[in-house]
Amino acid sequence: MTRRLHELDALRGFAVCGIMLVNTWQHTREQLGAPDRNAVDWAIDNLLQSRFYPIFSFLFGLSFVLFLRSAAERTDHPRVVLLRRLAVLACFGLVHQLVNPGEVLLPYAIFGVLVLLPASFLPRPAVPVLGLAVTAWAVHEGGGMKLIPGLFLLGMAVMEYPPPEWLLPPSFAVSAVLAVGLGYLWIRTLDDPGLFYRGTYPAAGLAAAVAYCTGLLLLLRSRPRDALLAVLAPLGRMALTNYLVSTAVILLALPLLTADPTRIAGVLLSAGVLALQVVLSRKWLARFRYGPLEWLWRRLTWMEAAPNRRIGSNA
Repeated sequence: MTRRLHELDALRGFAVCGIMLVNTWQHTREQLGAPDRNAVDWAIDNLLQSRFYPIFSFLFGLSFVLFLRSAAERTDHPRVVLLRRLAVLACFGLVHQLVNPGEVLLPYAIFGVLVLLPASFLPRPAVPVLGLAVTAWAVHEGGGMKLIPGLFLLGMAVMEYPPPEWLLPPSFAVSAVLAVGLGYLWIRTLDDPGLFYRGTYPAAGLAAAVAYCTGLLLLLRSRPRDALLAVLAPLGRMALTNYLVSTAVILLALPLLTADPTRIAGVLLSAGVLALQVVLSRKWLARFRYGPLEWLWRRLTWMEAAPNRRIGSNA
């Protein structure tokens, strides 16, 4: 179980990296008023855009089950505690919306209450069926935030029915082929109204998200495992803090980013900020159990003192 938790932290950290890069690019293009597309735009749009928030959404649904199980061991009313946890997340989201309209924390909290909480009362076999149906509908409708409820449910389903490890290599191979094929189809049909289908792009994004996740999990079973965990797991354990800090950095840097028509500055800024966040997250977690906002979230969820400093730390 400990290994799987480390892998979930790594997947979450991996998603944080992609979201930081995509958000920087999106904010820059919005400020520039949809400029002519260049190589950076093409790469991000076809390799990164809509590939990482599905990972984050899926992991949110999975973590929902983990939290519900943990809460059931501490209280007779785990869903009440869970509802309070989502309410606190909604507060974070409301504040974040003031500076970053369209952010995901508030929708996550709302969908958590409207979808995940009711789904926790359903028979276990109903969750994967419902998750697949809702996700298929969202793809048909063009994706975007419509994908979040279905991915939440699929995350719940995978937690309830963990897939065997032998499925990783074929899952990676199939999803990688689908991602390339669907991505190519989307590009070819963009200028052909007769063939264009709005569900192709979100389908390509989901296939790529599966390929990225299964590819990373395969790497975590090979020699670079320790190095990858050292970089990605701290980012994932402090995902909320790192996500909100990255928004502040992007907004403060927008004047410099918009001065670069190549958009390369956004890529360099993202890489630099993420490298700094890896270092700071590692240093922080060496002294504390939770990131600063993760600690606040936990404290407000349980409405009780939550010791954070590690025993023996001089922080």
